[in-house]
Amino acid sequence: MTHCLRTLALQVLILSDPQQKCSQVHALWEADLAGTVLLDAQLNIAAPTEAIPGRPDKPQLVPPKYVQRRAMHTPEGRAALIHALAHIEFNAINLALDAVWRFAGMPADYYRDWLQVAKEEAYHFSLLRAHLQGLGFDYGDFDGHNSLWEMVEKTQSDVLARMALVPRTLEARGLDATPPLKQKLQQAGDHAAAAILDIILRDEIGHVTIGNRWFNFLCDQRSLNPMQTFEQLCLQFNAPKLKPPFNLTARKQAGFSELELAYLDGLTT
Repeated sequence: MTHCLRTLALQVLILSDPQQKCSQVHALWEADLAGTVLLDAQLNIAAPTEAIPGRPDKPQLVPPKYVQRRAMHTPEGRAALIHALAHIEFNAINLALDAVWRFAGMPADYYRDWLQVAKEEAYHFSLLRAHLQGLGFDYGDFDGHNSLWEMVEKTQSDVLARMALVPRTLEARGLDATPPLKQKLQQAGDHAAAAILDIILRDEIGHVTIGNRWFNFLCDQRSLNPMQTFEQLCLQFNAPKLKPPFNLTARKQAGFSELELAYLDGLTT
């Protein structure tokens, strides 16, 4: 047991080939289950000289408004949507790995929670990429944007801000967006893609639950009011505004409080 789980997570984060990254995430998950890697939660790991995160040359990254959107009734239109979703999942692998290596001093369950997230995001990416290839395209054939990773970079100095603004804000928006996307794909006759979204929504509820768990843990640890702290962090880091419609059922499953759900419900009226 000569390697630390967090150091190995950083090595996987640096990998640029998507298939290699996915396979190495799974291998790290299996190694941790087998007890063949150590976990040193107190280790302060120096940032590497390589670029974080490792990513392939394509897709080209452009501002969100320039990402291609095409009519859903064409194979290319569906492929553009599937590509956008695959790009989100690829970034989500990276954000989970970053949460593992970057933040020292958390309980052991924190690191294993985020390794599980990385494993599930890699599975989602692989499902979407295979479906994209079945449509005659591949990851990198369309442009992508970098909004998710930009918030990861903004919150790299504080695990509380990371938990508040990545899983509880950006990933939670996926809980809201997935049902209407699934409906669009079903209407376009792409039932295989709709089934993949069912898997993603199921797992993403778990990922947002993990974000809520550690956000509330940190608020308790620092004697902070969760609602007030969340609002302050949203302002401080210029987080995207919460906009309806909200999937309140999924958000409740993911551990948002009744007070938070009532606030969100109020935004819809």
